[in-house]
Amino acid sequence: MRGGEKVLLSMARLFPEAPIYTLLHVPGAVSPELARREIRTSFVQRLPGAFRNYRYYLPLFPAALAGFDFAHYDLVLSSSHCVAKSARPGPERLHLCYCHTPMRYVWDRYDDYFGPGRAGPATRAVMPVVAAALRRWDRRTSARVHRFAANSRYVAERIRSYYRRQAEVIPPPVDDAFFTPGGGNGGSYDLVVSALVPYKRVELILEAYRGTGRRLLIAGGGSEEPRLRALAPDEARFLGRVDDETLRELYRGCRAVVAAAVEDFGIVSLEAMACGRPAVVFAEGGGPETVVPGETGVLFSEPTPAALRAAIDSLEGLRFNSGVLRQRAVEHGTAVFESRLRSFVDRAVADRYR
Repeated sequence: MRGGEKVLLSMARLFPEAPIYTLLHVPGAVSPELARREIRTSFVQRLPGAFRNYRYYLPLFPAALAGFDFAHYDLVLSSSHCVAKSARPGPERLHLCYCHTPMRYVWDRYDDYFGPGRAGPATRAVMPVVAAALRRWDRRTSARVHRFAANSRYVAERIRSYYRRQAEVIPPPVDDAFFTPGGGNGGSYDLVVSALVPYKRVELILEAYRGTGRRLLIAGGGSEEPRLRALAPDEARFLGRVDDETLRELYRGCRAVVAAAVEDFGIVSLEAMACGRPAVVFAEGGGPETVVPGETGVLFSEPTPAALRAAIDSLEGLRFNSGVLRQRAVEHGTAVFESRLRSFVDRAVADRYR
């Protein structure tokens, strides 16, 4: 249950009778509350190896989405980081999109996925043509959305740049009722909570900790895990995927969470703050929108191990107020998000059908 799934959970709670359409559903991958809903999948669900290697089917995603029929719905609400925003509503119907990011694979993060060392020769040979076609399709189908909401100012700017559209900023939800401070002081290790995929730059974090003697725990899994394990210094320990209760205890016991990617928003930082812990994040993207230097965390401006190590070193001279950290997270709590999203939908419906 990453940030996108948690947004979907709130959407499902706001519209309890609505079916959920998705390209692919892996049993056991989402909360029981979501799994109990009516979930309709595309033909990607039946493709060989799709559960583990769905990214190889990226060129088929537009066709998979086009296979759904939304014509009989009054309202389509999409949660999109790839192709969901291309859902075609029926005539005179309404499509609202909560956009986590325009398709990063083919826009500004292309090299993180398909650059040298990131993909095999055959993939690198065909992807320039595929990516160009997907960019044209992505921009063209943005017209199917009547109104966009974005999870950060950073993503709203990307929507403006790539789609030539405006977006209302509604930061994603933090489960502030679940993620709460513990009884201890924490501080015995630093923590990475991340999908282990190229754009997260976990390799950069590993290099920053090499030789420091500081413990680094890494929670999460993904396609990059075998390579990253092979590169890891003695300071790093991989925990794999963890359940929510374990994650909460990890937040409570850490000195800080560390993120090196250009995040669309950065929900991990706020989950840690809800548990009274600061964040060290890269000073580009959506991360700086929640991290106030010296108050809720530390920023570093260059994507290098040296710059990150300097930021980590600076933690030694800082003292963070757990109450201030907690309040920052509560401002983005689940109830706040659901109220703002409901208002966004109600206003759009009223304007459309008045």
